[in-house]
Order: sequence, then structure tokens, then C-alpha cells
Amino acid sequence: MSNMIDTLDDIADGYSVILSDVWGVVHNGIEPFPDACAALKRARENGKIVVLITNSPRVRDDVEDQLAAIGVPRDCWDHLVTSGDVTRELIAEGPRRIFHLGLDRDLSLYDGLDIELVEEQEASGVVCTGLFDDETEEPEDYAEMLARFRSRDLPFICANPDIVVERGHKLVWCAGALARDYTQLGGRSFVAGKPHQPIYVAALILANRSLGRQARPDEVLAIGDGVLTDVKGAVSNNINILFVTAGIHAREYDADGAPDLARLGTFLEGHGYTPVASIPRLR
Repeated sequence: MSNMIDTLDDIADGYSVILSDVWGVVHNGIEPFPDACAALKRARENGKIVVLITNSPRVRDDVEDQLAAIGVPRDCWDHLVTSGDVTRELIAEGPRRIFHLGLDRDLSLYDGLDIELVEEQEASGVVCTGLFDDETEEPEDYAEMLARFRSRDLPFICANPDIVVERGHKLVWCAGALARDYTQLGGRSFVAGKPHQPIYVAALILANRSLGRQARPDEVLAIGDGVLTDVKGAVSNNINILFVTAGIHAREYDADGAPDLARLGTFLEGHGYTPVASIPRLR
């Protein structure tokens, strides 16, 4: 398994670009993690370009507002790329009559796009930003709806590939869980956020612009707590990954609030990934 480190400083030398996950690494949806924010700020002070790369279905401006409201300091990152940003291209290239599956707060995703939001029975495509009520609902509640989509072979655009995220001290379901279930029904799902390439391309364009040159793959470090999104995405795009263990997978290997190294190793090996290092929380 990868080595366990104490702080980001232990491995930061040699990297010019840091692509940091947001939810579960920088904040928990309710409050920021001060040590993580401080670590990213130090990285910037040492000349590294920090890009926050998030599977939020919202566009960048909305997420910036959310970060400010939560209390994430603006000086701990240079750029921000969201799944919502890159998903807009999928929406623009897809059907015009869209059924929106998710919260009304995500409707800014469609601003300026030549689409029409319609009821389910009138739709020629679905865009999913999440569950209608992620506090009380589960993916199983959508089985009949997904079956109806599948019977009409509707394309399903997923704006947030995460299966679950931490909100405070609980896990809530995300759009990725519904995209997973729709794919298992044989439906056509389309995703641009992590672990897929478009969001990494967008992030590196911004980073390279700030660097004034193109960063080599071995100069880029990703940070995240999701194996199926952050870790898989980094590995698939030839980027080293620092795995944050105290995230959505913690119950798989935590013992009394700290990772059991043997269980952590078994967990990572079971998924076929070896991060360059692991850390309990970013600091």
C-alpha cells in the first residue's frame, strides 16, 4: 500500500500543480477543514498552482459563493473547476427538451443554453444533478422512474458523478448513484466529471495558463477521498494521487478514528490502486 504521511509538505516538493477535491477534503458541506485550507495556502505560497476540482453539479460562480458562505478562505486556491462546468457541454450537445432531476438550486446549470425544461413525459433527455430530496430519499426510491426512462431509451446526463458525499457527519446520495443504477438497467449515461477526462483537461488548462507552460504529468498531484472518482480519475489520467482516508470510505478501515493500516492496504488493493501516499486528513 502507499505510505502514510503527516502533512502535505511531506510530499509536495517536485509538484507544480495540485488538483484538490473539495467536498470531504476542504469542507464537509457545513464547515471548512481549517488544516486543509492552511495546507493548500502553504502550497500556493511555495509557488504551486492549486486548482479545486469538484464533482458539484453547480457552475463555478455558484460553488465559489457556496465556499465563501461555508467559510473556505479564498487564498487557498487559484482556480476552480466543477462538474457542472464541463457537463454544460454535454447538455449543449444533447437533446433540447430536458427533464431536470434534482434540486431547483441547480437550475443555473442551464443558464444560456438552448434547451427547454419540460415534464418527464415530454422529455427527450434527462439531466440529473442529484435526488429531489437527498436528506430523506435513497436511490431505490427512483427505481420506477429510471425504468420509465429506460423504456423510452432516454439519454441520462449525470452532472455529479459522486455516489455519496459527507454532509456534516452523515452520508448523502448523489447523482452518480442514479447514473449507476440507470447504466445497470442498460440505459445510456453520460458523465464529464471525475473520474472522466474532461474535468481534468479543463483543470490543467487553467493550471498551465498560470504556470506559463505545460506541466509534466509527474508535476501534478491530485488529492481526494473517493476511490471511484478521485483515485480512479487521477490514475486514469496519469496523475499521482494523495488519498485522504477519513472520507467517504473511512468505515471500511477505520479503527477508533484512525485508519487500520492493514485494512486500508486491503481496501486499496481490492480496488487495484496504489496512491503515491495516504493521509488521514489533509493538513
